Amino acid sequence: MPPLLPEPVRRLAAWCAVLLLVTGVASVAVWLCVTFRTAVTPALLALLGTALLGPLHRRLVAMHVNRSLAAGLTCVAIVAVFGGAAYIVVAALIDTGDQIVGSLRRAAEDLAERFGAAGTSLDDLAANARTLLGRFGSTAASGVISGLSVVAEVAAMAVLALFLVFFFLRDSGRAVGALRSLTPASTTDMVEAMARRAYEAVEGFMRGTTLIALIDAVLITAGLLVLRVPGAVGLGALVFVGAYIPYLGAFLSGAVAVLVAFADRGLAIALWALGVVLAVQVLEGNVLQPIIQSRTVQMHPAAVLLALTAGASVAGILGMLLAVPLTAAGFGVFEELRRHYARPASGVPPS
Repeated sequence: MPPLLPEPVRRLAAWCAVLLLVTGVASVAVWLCVTFRTAVTPALLALLGTALLGPLHRRLVAMHVNRSLAAGLTCVAIVAVFGGAAYIVVAALIDTGDQIVGSLRRAAEDLAERFGAAGTSLDDLAANARTLLGRFGSTAASGVISGLSVVAEVAAMAVLALFLVFFFLRDSGRAVGALRSLTPASTTDMVEAMARRAYEAVEGFMRGTTLIALIDAVLITAGLLVLRVPGAVGLGALVFVGAYIPYLGAFLSGAVAVLVAFADRGLAIALWALGVVLAVQVLEGNVLQPIIQSRTVQMHPAAVLLALTAGASVAGILGMLLAVPLTAAGFGVFEELRRHYARPASGVPPS
């Protein structure tokens, strides 16, 4: 009996079934991550911290330091690095925050005077804001309580992430053995290769992005100091933080720097500041990225933007921070699968 459907239609139906199955599994995985975000978020942050400072732990172990002691010293380094960076960024923003906010307000007023349309002035926006505040003012107390609960939740997740970093580092030598014991014997090598490739992608992204963010922040801060733009150190701190959100973070932090220069130093200095930001971005895209992240999975800008959008829709700012390294890990797994299945079978000569 001949088949009811022609061969192309059956192949299309099979691929549609596979696509629906993968989409369903991915949707359930995302739903579980959102539902158990209090546990999933520290684990992901711990993975990023482990990828960033894992080389330090391996070097300590190579110097015959006990694994537990090496993991503890690495955790101390994590606290020192992230705590010091957070202190520098927060202190810079506190010291220059008023200047930056005031400059942005003056820039907005100048732009509103030159290009503003009726009904879109700052006075109209302020009146609308007061109306909204009056309408929702009864929820202020609950907002404060929810804000305190969010702060407590973030602190608890940070402490949990630090403990997880310790265990991830200390027991990293057992991870491969545990992974191989959980997978069928016929696929252990491929699963191990995929896991290693995914971790290498995350490790390369974290180390490369941190170094690039530091270089960008130093160069842009130096340029703004030369131009005598107020709040240059705070703007450099914004550049450093924004570098962890590719493209979008650089655009926003650069726009803030240009607006501050425009408000306080005029159009000419604003154009010079724009030139500094663009020069640093060109240097990053054409020199720093190829050299520093040459071993990392290279992703197309469209894929990065889609990942950022998906991360923001799922988990807001935290989702945007986690989206790109997780996508890099996914690309690493895909590349490993493609390379594995592209090999000719044993005993069959390549065509």
